[in-house]
Amino acid sequence: MHFTSFHALISSLIFLFYWLIIVATTLRVVFKRRPTTYVIAWMLVIYILPIVGIILYFALGEAHLGQQRVKRAQKMRPTISKFINKLNEFSNIFTSNVSSVSKPIFQLCKHQTGLDGINGNHIELLSNTNDIFDRLIEDINQATSNIEMVFYIWNKGGRADDVENALIQASKRGVVCRLMVDSAGSRHFIRTDASKRMREAGIIIIEVLKVNLFRFMFRRLDLRQHRKVVIIDNYISYTGSMNIVDPRYFKQNKHVGEWVDIMVRMNGPITTLMGAIYASDWELETGKRLSLPQITDFAEPPEEKKHIMQLIASGPGYMENMIHQVLLTAIYSAQEQIIFTTPYLVPSDDILHAVCTAAQRGVEVIIIIPKKNDSLMVKWASRAFFSELLDGGVKLYQFNDNLLHSKSVLIDKQLSLVGTVNLDMRSLWLNFEITAVIDDAEFAQSLFTLLQTYLANSDEVSTKEWKNRPVWQHVVERLFYFFAPLL
Repeated sequence: MHFTSFHALISSLIFLFYWLIIVATTLRVVFKRRPTTYVIAWMLVIYILPIVGIILYFALGEAHLGQQRVKRAQKMRPTISKFINKLNEFSNIFTSNVSSVSKPIFQLCKHQTGLDGINGNHIELLSNTNDIFDRLIEDINQATSNIEMVFYIWNKGGRADDVENALIQASKRGVVCRLMVDSAGSRHFIRTDASKRMREAGIIIIEVLKVNLFRFMFRRLDLRQHRKVVIIDNYISYTGSMNIVDPRYFKQNKHVGEWVDIMVRMNGPITTLMGAIYASDWELETGKRLSLPQITDFAEPPEEKKHIMQLIASGPGYMENMIHQVLLTAIYSAQEQIIFTTPYLVPSDDILHAVCTAAQRGVEVIIIIPKKNDSLMVKWASRAFFSELLDGGVKLYQFNDNLLHSKSVLIDKQLSLVGTVNLDMRSLWLNFEITAVIDDAEFAQSLFTLLQTYLANSDEVSTKEWKNRPVWQHVVERLFYFFAPLL
């Protein structure tokens, strides 16, 4: 009898303790003030999966950097603020004389970062894989002082090996070479002979955000360094969607074809800001401080209305929601046309409503996504948004044959956003990302011409055919839609 009473007491205490944890976790989710769909999804996970749901939330639900990185981020802020103030002393490289469609974004950047549009840059859109590798290797071969890189994926083979060899030769002639690669995205490369050869040649390679199951107590487990950046001699810089991979040798077992990417090659004052972002990432990861680039010593004379730019860096430790705000501002600024390219389409409710509202006020809204996708979950979650987008007047196109991996937004053939950001919750709220904001009609025309080639190789999603798809597809889409806020 006493044993039965003791057992009942223990059971009651365990039950009470469990529900106290459930209540505490629920309050924590709600107080984070994330989008409603995000909150509801996590609450369902917590309630449907006892104990496991709570563990998943604390491992994956919050973008906490870890105490050590938070301290480093706080320590860096005065240095970055001082650098921005110093930049502003060189007023000739800044301008507020931007186009009407771009003005709201540059005003947002000014108030959030303290910097106006950066003038006098020379930029080039590169869309052919071999051309990108050729230009990058040529610039590496001509480097004289330093090369800094950060990439989500580095995959040996083909043209990636050519980059490896060029970096080794640069290091041997005295160029300081630093490379950061994401631990998850580049997990195979980190353990290859290629990585060993590069280190032996004096190249500093840092594995960023190391993946380790024991680290989830101190840092969110699936944080990703998703930037793609190259800086050469503090003068030339690159960013865009392409990792250091040769598409002929990358993920061919997924049967999605070769990845199609774009990069932007830049020189001029904008590279100064790129260098500051890289130095911040380096210190955040290693705790070691890099010298910030010398301001305008290398900048070409500003040209009126020539390639006015800004760089938007996002991720934990950076301005919260910044890239989300920039995208919303761009969408609401559009008067004639918006064209998106993204491999992963899992938008926030705010962006979904913004693009549908734009279409309903007469703006032509086009979204180009790949027909085949390397992520099964994202593919089906994306399809869950098709009906609302089509009903809202948005034109959806699916790119044939290969996996369209380019991430771009073109507004009114004037404002371009090119970088690493996908239209999904992970890019918008979690990953370390970077986007180049470009106010220039000439560059926009180059991007528009490229987008027309994408459209020529794409099939438009028919509203009538979409509504007549099999019932089982509806079921699968709604199932994966449940996970959309968590992808």
